[in-house]
Parts: sequence; C-alpha cells; structure tokens
Amino acid sequence: MLAVVFLLIAARQVGRFKLRIWQIMFGGACIVLLTGQITPSDALRAVDANVMIFLFGMFVVGEALDRSGCLSWIAGHLFNRISRPDQLILAVLLIFGLLSALLMNDTVAIIGTPLALGLATRYRLPPKLMLMALAVAITTGSVMSPIGNPQNLLVALNSGMKMPFITFGVFLLVPTLVSFIIAWIVLRVFFRRDLSVSVLAPEISVEPDHHLTSVVRYSLAIIVLLAGINIVSSFAGGTLVIPLPLIALCAAVPVLLLSPQRFAIVKAIDWCTLVFFVSMFILMASVWQTGIFQSLIGSASLSSVPVILSTSIVLSQFISNVPFVALFQPLVLQAGGTTGQLMALAAGSTIAGNLTILGAASNVIIIQKAEQQGETITFFEFAKIGIPLTILQAGVYWIFLGIL
Repeated sequence: MLAVVFLLIAARQVGRFKLRIWQIMFGGACIVLLTGQITPSDALRAVDANVMIFLFGMFVVGEALDRSGCLSWIAGHLFNRISRPDQLILAVLLIFGLLSALLMNDTVAIIGTPLALGLATRYRLPPKLMLMALAVAITTGSVMSPIGNPQNLLVALNSGMKMPFITFGVFLLVPTLVSFIIAWIVLRVFFRRDLSVSVLAPEISVEPDHHLTSVVRYSLAIIVLLAGINIVSSFAGGTLVIPLPLIALCAAVPVLLLSPQRFAIVKAIDWCTLVFFVSMFILMASVWQTGIFQSLIGSASLSSVPVILSTSIVLSQFISNVPFVALFQPLVLQAGGTTGQLMALAAGSTIAGNLTILGAASNVIIIQKAEQQGETITFFEFAKIGIPLTILQAGVYWIFLGIL
C-alpha cells in the first residue's frame, strides 16, 4: 500500500483527476483500515497527539500572522535592501535556516510559505524557486540544532546528551554552513535563467489590521520567550522545560481569546494538512507492523558514519524520519555508538527532507499551504533538484563527521 501511495504522490493524477497529497495519504489510511491491515485501536494509538497539538497551535498563529499583515511588514524589514535575486536566495536560505534552528522546522514552514510566495511576487521570480529555497533552507538549517526538528530532539534527549546545543554546534554547525552554500549554488544552477532576468517590482503596501497585529505580537513574544527558556535550559545541560506542543498552544491562546476573528481564523487554518498527518501516522504504523523496515535496519552496519547517513536518508523517505530515528537510535546506542555516529543519524534523517517531498513533514506543509494559493511543486520537480543537492550535502557531513 505504501508503494502505491508513494507512486500516486509522485504522479499526483489518476486519469483526468488531479489529486492532492493529503487526499492520497487519506485514501491509503482508509484502505489499510478497511482491509484490516491495522486495527482501529492501533490506528488511534499511532496518531501522535503532541504533533497534532503543535501543528494546530502553530497553524492558528500562522493564519493570524498572514491576516494581520505582519508577514508583509516582516518581509519589508528583512528583504527590502536586497536588489539582486541571487542575493535574495542566499538571504532566504540563511534567514529561514537560522529561524528553523531556533523555532523548529514545521513552525517556520507554516509561517514562511506565504512570506516566500510574497517575495516571489515582489521580485518577479518563479514561485517554485522560492518554495524550493524555503524548503531547503528549513531542512538544512534545522540540522544544526537539537530543537530544529523532532528527530534531532529525540537524538538529544534519548541519548542522555549533555549540553546538546554545544554538541550539535561542534559537530554540525560548520558542515551546515557549507551545506547552505552548496544549496545556493545548486539553486542558482537549476534556476539560472530565472535569476538572470528577474526584476524588482514596486513594493505593494498592505494596510495592517492593527488589532490583530497587536494580538499576534503577544503570540510571537510567547514563542520567543518559551523557546528561549528551552534554549537556556539546554545550554545548562538539562532537558526541555516546556514541551513544544504547550508552546504552540500558549502562542495560540491570545489569538483564540482576544481576536474577534477567532472563528474565521480557526476555519481557515490548513485542516487538509492535519488530515494528512493523521493519515500518515496510521499508514506508517500499518507498514511498521509488517516488520519489513525493521529487518532492513537490523542488517545495516551501526558503526559506520557513511552507512548511518545513507540508511537514514533512504529509509526516512518511506517511514518518515521521526519513527525511523525512534527505532534506529536505540540500536546505535546498544552497539556503543559514538557522539559522531549519533550526529550522523541526526544529519542524515534531516537532510533526507532535501531528497524528496516525503522526506520531511515541513515539505508537505509548504506544498499544502502553497496549493491553497494556487502554487505547487511536483514530486519530480522537487527530486530533480533534491537528489544532487542531498548527495552533495551528505558528502559534506560524511567528511566533517569522519574528521571529528
């Protein structure tokens, strides 16, 4: 069933009918339930409530940001001094990459997609270029932080790692910065014609909703404050004090309580992506119960950085990087895995998101939100750029982790 879903997502069309990613994943989940490949109780247990709560809260904040006009204001302050399109792509990579390292990749995907599409209009660039740059920035930037994505968080917490921010920085900061440059070069090569003829359009002023803007500022302040507490705690050698789902819910509270647009905002959030995630959890749990991927992982070498990197990149396409790390990390630790090998696991399972759309949940969020505005990236358009980029980035991490 997973193979069928994967092929349909690649094609995105059956006959005359065009399919969206969430529809394909939802159909796959329904089939495994109706055919008894997974029981309803197992399916219910498979849905990660923490992920769903986190996404709901951040979707509320993201929708409020978009409606308030804050995103246009942020874009103006961050990018208005940039006149050349190649400089814009580099700025997008670095700014959104840094944000994903601090606020988690899915958060930046939610907030960044409408901003990226706005920049495409402002600079008269193809939306596909900006969406691809955003996806690559978020995935690449999240590698270097223990709170950049859920799988890194698992690696940091479940290994008993002391000073995780420092450890991730020592092992992954430099190769990640090199990976940004590689991503910039690859994007320039694939979109060289578009970048050579781009023209800066007159800035379009958006009248902000002052009341909603003030409410959203409370939400952003809550995210920054609570994320800062977690960062300080991590530097002190402790675990995360405040769970990420709680941060998202706290950030959504001002919007839900203080904004008169609360019902319109909740109605307008990306419910289709939430359906996708519920369906994905159910389908992946069904595949997990077959034991196929466990046997593949069990036969892999657990002491080789290149094998850990390549295994993480490939298998994360099929069972998602978070459940992959949840299974693979204990095996690495039992085999006496070093810090370098754990960092290879974190890096490989993360840059898997640059290979294909299905390699990272943040990719799916970006495409789902872009499709709401009439834009998208196909599976093959993404992979055409993602495959060479991921190979080059994997080589960088292999070299640096091999040295350390």
